[in-house]
Amino acid sequence: MSLSRQIPSALLLSVLVLTAGVYSRLNDAEFILLDDDAYIYENPHIQDGLSWAGIRWAFSAELLEASEYADYWRPLTFVSHMVDVELFGLNPAGHHLTNVAFHLINILLVYVLLRQTTGHPYPSLFVAAVFALHPLQVESVAWVTERKDVLSTCLGLLSLWTYCAYAKQPGRTRYAVAVGVFALGLTAKPMLVTLPCVMLLLDLWPLGRMEVVFRPESESKGMRRIRLTGTPGFCW
Repeated sequence: MSLSRQIPSALLLSVLVLTAGVYSRLNDAEFILLDDDAYIYENPHIQDGLSWAGIRWAFSAELLEASEYADYWRPLTFVSHMVDVELFGLNPAGHHLTNVAFHLINILLVYVLLRQTTGHPYPSLFVAAVFALHPLQVESVAWVTERKDVLSTCLGLLSLWTYCAYAKQPGRTRYAVAVGVFALGLTAKPMLVTLPCVMLLLDLWPLGRMEVVFRPESESKGMRRIRLTGTPGFCW
């Protein structure tokens, strides 16, 4: 591996280690009374761990039937809590560890996505570092109930990555994978419904698949025309 590749990789590893150190104190943290009780450790559907009955509840709660243990439809998030109970019981340290693990994966995905689409490792590393250590991330990582944030971010980033792969080499299989990951992300948190708008922005930059053509005002009264070029302009 050349030095030009070693330095960004070493810096990225440093960011990951630093982030893990910042959140290491969560090992001693407890659940909190703000939603953790109703949605996790007092939720009878979660307390039993991973089961078909629990999965069936997760996919029906607040969609097919109202539930006092769910505020809106996010079945994959609830299933992830069931897996935690299966692995760690109701020990809060394990649940916090899962949130931190997802956050570290998200940092890596941010860097890889930006580096592969822009071809610029150091600006991509800077964005990943800000994403990793920004104070606004604390709530999503340190609050177990906010698993929906770190999980949906992970699937959202994977959806963007698979869309970029489709843009590079269009095909039905790649398109189906991108749509499938996007649909899976919606089951973690429905706010990902806005993600197709982000994909359109990626088509403008940095993918370069779409361009806005400005006509002279004398010819078209300042009207703009958007043209899909079909020529991705990013590095893989």
